[in-house]
Amino acid sequence: MATERAHEAPPGRPGVEATIEQLGRIGVVPVVEIPDVAMAIPLADALLEAGVGTVEITFRTAAGGEALAAIRQQRPELLAGAGTVLRPDQLETAVTAGARFIVSPGFSPSIVEAAMAAGVPVIPGVATSTEVQRALETGLEVLKLFPAEPLGGVGYLKALGAPFPDVRFVPTGGVNAANAASYLELSNVLAIGGSWFVSKAWLAEGDYEAIRRHAAEAVAIVARVRGTG
Repeated sequence: MATERAHEAPPGRPGVEATIEQLGRIGVVPVVEIPDVAMAIPLADALLEAGVGTVEITFRTAAGGEALAAIRQQRPELLAGAGTVLRPDQLETAVTAGARFIVSPGFSPSIVEAAMAAGVPVIPGVATSTEVQRALETGLEVLKLFPAEPLGGVGYLKALGAPFPDVRFVPTGGVNAANAASYLELSNVLAIGGSWFVSKAWLAEGDYEAIRRHAAEAVAIVARVRGTG
């Protein structure tokens, strides 16, 4: 299945399809807002110890780019991407920091085109069938559904599966431990995104053990549903 066609990865960066496949194998993407770069490596270690092989560092804080760069340099085994990428300058920062993938809450043609030109997988957010169709026209077949629960959650994803059988989604927004399994059971869900196991409060308190423990529970949900354990 194609994802972003006809774009080669730059030297030292794995291909688009390989990255997308890796996200699918992991199944759960922690969405993290880091206020201080000093938190980046302890967070990365907690996720790796829990068996979560990826992280989406959002660009909602000034520390996002620096935190992403620190993880890419010091914990390259963690598939680290940039989230909440809204503007071209943020995309440039993310690519320079070594982002393995780019996520945005909405569909921006300029962000999509620039990321594809850089050879970095991009997963833009969509909320309607019109946006899904626009994304397909750009060659994308992996999209973020946001905000998933307010839009209709599992039922909405099932409905989208009929007209768009080749599209896979990363639902984010309202996904949590209680409903994660119902999303993961869907054939058109590549992975789920969420922040329930990387609480801002735990980060602020330096409680990386709580993050590790809850992240391990998220991994267990993926394993139970998809038989990856």
